[in-house]
Amino acid sequence: MGAGKSTIGKYLARQLGLAFADTDTEIEHRTGADIPWIFDVEGESGFRDREQQVVEEMTQMDDIVLATGG
Repeated sequence: MGAGKSTIGKYLARQLGLAFADTDTEIEHRTGADIPWIFDVEGESGFRDREQQVVEEMTQMDDIVLATGG
């Protein structure tokens, strides 16, 4: 069970009228693979490289609530 970042983030985005994004979901969308598979194939360092790229891109966006992986 997670900490609730996505649940709270979605709620907050709705309340503020902002977009919501989740870095893990974005990584899965871009790669066409789920996070456990990426860890198995690329290792943690490969996943973290992908995560860093996504976070850097998404933090440049305006009017967004962003949930990062955990």
